[in-house]
Amino acid sequence: MEQEDNSQKQGRFLAVINGPTGIGKTRLCANLAGDFNTSVISADSRQMYREMKIGTAVPSPEELEKAPHYLIGKLSIQDYYNASMFEADALSLLDELFIAKEMVFMTGGSNLYIDALCRGIDDLPAVDRELRKNLTDKYHSHGIAWLRQKLKKVDPDHYEKVDLKNPKRMLKAVEISLMTGKPYSSFLTSRIKKRYFKILKIGLNFDRQKLYDRINRRVDEMIEQGLPEEAELLFPFRHLNALNTVGYRELFDYMEGKTNFDKAVELIKRNSRRYAKRQLTWLAKDPEIKWFHPDDQKAVSGFITDITGIVPCNNNRTGHLS
Repeated sequence: MEQEDNSQKQGRFLAVINGPTGIGKTRLCANLAGDFNTSVISADSRQMYREMKIGTAVPSPEELEKAPHYLIGKLSIQDYYNASMFEADALSLLDELFIAKEMVFMTGGSNLYIDALCRGIDDLPAVDRELRKNLTDKYHSHGIAWLRQKLKKVDPDHYEKVDLKNPKRMLKAVEISLMTGKPYSSFLTSRIKKRYFKILKIGLNFDRQKLYDRINRRVDEMIEQGLPEEAELLFPFRHLNALNTVGYRELFDYMEGKTNFDKAVELIKRNSRRYAKRQLTWLAKDPEIKWFHPDDQKAVSGFITDITGIVPCNNNRTGHLS
């Protein structure tokens, strides 16, 4: 039955809007989805947490009015979630959306989540919550150096490849290795899973200094919108993995007296810029991405129509080109 259902949905398209943080993905994607009368799936691992609105730059009420958005605010910061779970959720959602829509948009800053949907992710064993809690507690007690040494012992191959500044990924590798008795790297086959829908990858970028200026302004706007107050409410839960992210970490340090407020804001800006640089480095490796200026909506829309044959509704024409 599933194969039959998928065969009926051939010719569907997933348009993915990629780009670094602060580039304007959310705004452009909402505009395009509104023009093409379709929906948006969020691929942002932090916008999924309902308690983290300001610091994750969730779509504004105006953007949400332009098109239905999915997978935003679906979790609590207490919930465990990963890229494999996102892959399953997003595929299930697409199965529903593609019944009525020929094209769906997806955007977000979590490139790992985007790759999980576009390329597939290796099937990993289910999480052992007790083991994860034990490892997380030890990491918080002994620090990242302890975690690195633990990973090097249980999976030296992955130790050579992983980002040694990313405790979340190292914890996952150690957890899987200890739980199964096999190195985490042995589960990573990198096989690309075939999808029944076609994928368009659109990248947004412009002058690096302009990007950094835009990031700095966005941080200032978040501060004005109440990010410090939001972080203060979340301070008792700062040990949770969901809150180990730029914008909250720096303010938690301020609240613990490790730095002053102005320094914390400057660190948010600096770390956001560094995050944007890492995102661009990741995206630059994907030859399937077609790059555009974030303000050139007309060019992006035209590219989509050229590839899919679908025209935006605001052209007073709907459906496929004749």
